[in-house]
Amino acid sequence: MNLATLKLRVDAHVATVTLNRPDVRNAFNETVIEELTGTFRALATNDDVRAIVLAAEGVAFCAGADLNWMKKMAGYSDTENRADAMTLAVMLSTIYRCPKPVIARVQGDTYAGGVGLAAVADIVVAVDTAHFCLSEAKLGLIPATIGPYVIRALGEQASRRYFVTAERFTAATAQRLGLVHEVVSAEALDGTVSALTRALVDNSPNAVKECKRLVQDFAGRAIDDAAIADTADRIATIRASGDGREGVRSFLEKRSPSWRNAS
Repeated sequence: MNLATLKLRVDAHVATVTLNRPDVRNAFNETVIEELTGTFRALATNDDVRAIVLAAEGVAFCAGADLNWMKKMAGYSDTENRADAMTLAVMLSTIYRCPKPVIARVQGDTYAGGVGLAAVADIVVAVDTAHFCLSEAKLGLIPATIGPYVIRALGEQASRRYFVTAERFTAATAQRLGLVHEVVSAEALDGTVSALTRALVDNSPNAVKECKRLVQDFAGRAIDDAAIADTADRIATIRASGDGREGVRSFLEKRSPSWRNAS
């Protein structure tokens, strides 16, 4: 896979996708969007990959939209503008819906669309010096395509504040609000991410995929008769699956399951 704006490495069942535009604080343009979409689609069907780390080079994780890309958009027709916006929306959905768990390794400041990249990840680990900002309102814009994911991560009340004020907030605040799971020192960042990827790789690949889907399907869903029946169907199905049978057998036989021994 030839990539101009990203670096991709796969090692020990973990894919690391790295934003590689440090000179522009990893801001995204049409090429970044296209490459992220294509890369995550490919990783979604790669059976050797069980977890994905989304990382970045340089001092910032992602500064949102690239200025040159924004200048180009200023001259777009309405049709072109809508088509361009949809490519960003599809990219975010592709990462969010990826069946493999995604860890965002946030090593620096994260603004606008970059907050969206963090919000579509399943686990977010940030350095304690990182700041976050939903800065769109300063430019007369709104955080529309990232909105559904950020609102789920921050919650309605925090989103009501930070969408309209465009204030910067710290990693500690991001953790308190639910956007970030772990806040660590720069020295502890890689070790924390590695511990999480090891935990993910140790688990059943199929169960991890279905756990992720379960959360997405049931977040905010009413617990009615249909939901109860759905949960019963899901556990019955996974009990009868290959991983389900192997997991129970290995537990009873006091041995490691086959997926943990796979090279």
